[in-house]
Amino acid sequence: MKDPGARLDRIHSVGGCLARASYGAFAGLYLLACLISTPKNAVDLWTILLAAVASIGAIIVRRPLAWAAATALLSGLSTLFLAAAVHPDLGNPSVFAEIGGMLIIIGRVVWKAPRDRLVAVALVLGAAVLILPLRWTLISAVLFTAPLGICVALALGAGLYLRAVDSRRSRSLSAARRDERLELARDLHDFVAHHVTGIVVQAQAARFAAQSGSAQTPDQLDTMFAGIEQAGTEALTSMRRMVGLLRDAQYADARDGDARGGQARAADSSGHAARGDGGSSTRPVGDLAQLRQLVDGFTHPPATLTLAPDLGTLPPEVATSVHRVVQEALTNVRKHAADATAVRVTVARLGDGSVEAAVRDDGQGRGRRLPSGGFGLSGLAERVDALGGRLLAGPRPEGGWEVLAVVPVHGARRA
Repeated sequence: MKDPGARLDRIHSVGGCLARASYGAFAGLYLLACLISTPKNAVDLWTILLAAVASIGAIIVRRPLAWAAATALLSGLSTLFLAAAVHPDLGNPSVFAEIGGMLIIIGRVVWKAPRDRLVAVALVLGAAVLILPLRWTLISAVLFTAPLGICVALALGAGLYLRAVDSRRSRSLSAARRDERLELARDLHDFVAHHVTGIVVQAQAARFAAQSGSAQTPDQLDTMFAGIEQAGTEALTSMRRMVGLLRDAQYADARDGDARGGQARAADSSGHAARGDGGSSTRPVGDLAQLRQLVDGFTHPPATLTLAPDLGTLPPEVATSVHRVVQEALTNVRKHAADATAVRVTVARLGDGSVEAAVRDDGQGRGRRLPSGGFGLSGLAERVDALGGRLLAGPRPEGGWEVLAVVPVHGARRA
């Protein structure tokens, strides 16, 4: 099963390539027609060359700022030279290709340029477009300046809008990532408290046995100490994983501008994700017992849970991640698959010891579609990746939707 996000990224890239190729082909045919139909003097050839440079700058992928600056300087200097030489350029329609290319360049520069270069390059490009009518007669310059100004304003607005959309998405991803790591920080408290409590209880049992005067056999002592050792090892392992993920948070924005985020936490209608109000309050870890309660409380459409008999005891971070994956998948079924008639939730062991959690429904995506932040599965993918696993989501060949998480288990106790 393929990741829909990666597939959408590929579709977006292919669409951009097709758009650039289409514009390049149209501009090339237009300039070829201009070259064939217009007089072959130096001014005409130069203006066709300027239009070609502007068209290439509009579709170029590498070094777009360099092309933008070169196009603006060549066009502006050529306009000033032709205006000073009193050489009206009336017979060559290639200037319209030049204007179109420069307007696209303005939009792309405003959209993607670094902030420290944005204003300077945009001003130079806008000025080069606005003075283009000086190549013609004075009356033409007066008539065409205002329409060109409107076109420049539209190009600037389009670039600013796309820049704002990217900025808003980046902020949403950063906020979602932060929320997911806060969730992991709360889980860290629960994991450590769980293991340390087990260590304390077993140590107290050993002391009680020693104080009671009852003789302990070497096998009994070995069993007690083995339990304490295993609980301590599991606590250190859980803490190392979670702290490593939290430490990576400060590098996430610089390393990956399209990093995955997590959806803002909202209480599901089943009400099994209770959270304390204060900093010292804790909420119960989502274990397999709570997973059964979660699935049993999901009745529209009815959901069934199948746990493999050899699942055994899972580390807390693995059990919590499985619970979160199932909770998010069921929430998405409720939001986007109102026509589903059944949901199947399975948790099983794979041959390599990993745990596979799968949520499958038979809906076709018809019915109500509630608004979504779009970052829920991305946040879960980050959580599962931190544990060395993988999360996949997409349509099933026989119909319906499937969310599949595979989480490796290190040092888990098998039944």
